[in-house]
Amino acid sequence: MTTTEDPQTAPAVDPGPLIRLTIADCAAKVLHSAVTLGVFGALAEGRPADSAELARRTGLHHRMVPDFLDALAGLGLLERTEGGRYRNSPLAQTYLVPDSSSYLGGFVELTNETLYGTWGRLTEALRSGEPQHLDPDKGGFVGDRHKDPAKMKRFLAGLDAYSDRMGAELARRLDWGRHSSFVDLGGARGNLAAVLVRAHPHLKATCFDLERTRPLFTEHIGGLGLADRIAFAGGDFFADPLPPADVVVLGHILHGFDTGRRRELLGRVFEAVRPGGTVLVYDRMVDDDRSDPERLLSSLHMRLVSPDGSEYRVADCRSWLREAGFTDGTAEPLLGTHTLVSAHKEAA
Repeated sequence: MTTTEDPQTAPAVDPGPLIRLTIADCAAKVLHSAVTLGVFGALAEGRPADSAELARRTGLHHRMVPDFLDALAGLGLLERTEGGRYRNSPLAQTYLVPDSSSYLGGFVELTNETLYGTWGRLTEALRSGEPQHLDPDKGGFVGDRHKDPAKMKRFLAGLDAYSDRMGAELARRLDWGRHSSFVDLGGARGNLAAVLVRAHPHLKATCFDLERTRPLFTEHIGGLGLADRIAFAGGDFFADPLPPADVVVLGHILHGFDTGRRRELLGRVFEAVRPGGTVLVYDRMVDDDRSDPERLLSSLHMRLVSPDGSEYRVADCRSWLREAGFTDGTAEPLLGTHTLVSAHKEAA
């Protein structure tokens, strides 16, 4: 016999958060499509356009336009005027207009291209423990792009706006006047290094990355006119000598390895940092009580794309630095999404 639940005894807990979580990827897909179709570029001049005009500029089908544009407005990416016209929100105007210095659309496209296939295999990974996109270099983003220079350039260009912000933040977080040189481990084509040396013209920099990155570095840094201030050193973190410098930067590096390799690498970094120098480590580190869902999702991503990688607790990072020989370690939030840990090597 089937019974009907009395509405008065139904659960009092609102299922809304569960429903929103279930469809969370829909909002991301709306953003990805808007970037791909050029919606924000079509509104870059600041003059509002109605839906018909936007459809002509971007190729949107008239049946899809109303809900699509209003969804973008609801997500805070467009603003809708009383006359039913649309313009970019300040957020979109700042970060989603192509060819602007702060453009993050390349990174949006990169995540759309890369993450969905990998995360679609999460259940399989949870059962097998095996990575689903084996790529220890860049957290699953690079894949086989290094075999195609055009793809690799597009990937790195997508990250440049991000490294612009990170470099600007690092430029003000340290008293660079006390130092004359730095090494960016995994520095790719040198964009973060370029931001730092422009902010502090007395600095000399070296990017240490895989040898296959050299042509991309040479082209990019040459185009920026900084070849006399930023050098490239090709090699393997664990097999080749690290270039000596006053400061060594490790951004998105330690999360690609297990704890043993992290300790080993930080030991090698200690030898490379000159007496009186500093090490800077930034990642999406997990908070010490492991309660921040965004950081934990980042850690799960690293487990999905590499055999040994994961994010790590701030306290663990500071402990590894002390073991390596560094002192006076501090930790502070960085860009709202990362943690910056710094430590020092005592002067001789």
